[in-house]
Parts: sequence; C-alpha cells; structure tokens
Amino acid sequence: MVKNVKQKEIRFNFNGKEIKGHEGQPIAAALFDNGIRAIRYCDVTGELRGIYCGIGHCFECRATVNGISGIRTCLTPIEENMNVASNLTGVQYDEE
Repeated sequence: MVKNVKQKEIRFNFNGKEIKGHEGQPIAAALFDNGIRAIRYCDVTGELRGIYCGIGHCFECRATVNGISGIRTCLTPIEENMNVASNLTGVQYDEE
C-alpha cells in the first residue's frame, strides 16, 4: 500500500512572480502545476518552448536559475526562494 506523504510546500520566483511548489519537485513540474506551460522562446524561430521530454535530453526547458543560465528545469529540484528567469517577456499561463 502506498502512503500519501505530504511534502513541504516551498516558494520560489519565476520571472519575478512567486510560485508554490513542493520540496524535491523539479522546477518544470512546479511551473506546470501552476499553469505555466511555456518557459522560454526559441532562439532561432521565436516560438514558445516548454517541457518536452522531461528527462533532460531535449534542452527545451532551459532557464536561468540563481544567475546560472542554461539550466534544465526538468532536472533541477526547486529550493526555497530560488530565482528562475527565462527570456519570456511575461509569465505564460495555460489558457485552458
């Protein structure tokens, strides 16, 4: 039987907006849980990019984390007060 273990809720910032997540959760998953689907614009085409493979192979979810650019958000767990920034002009939320 699997027990429902409640993880500690933590807060971090994405493009200046406070986001809630759970301890140990990857940044990309926390963003997805908060309705954020697009993480950056493609450098070549300008199209929106977000979580694609979820295992670090495609590099579509790259962002700047605590001042370090090119971090794959699908592999990086969130930390309290972490600062995540992308090249988006504003936070992108799912329209559904």
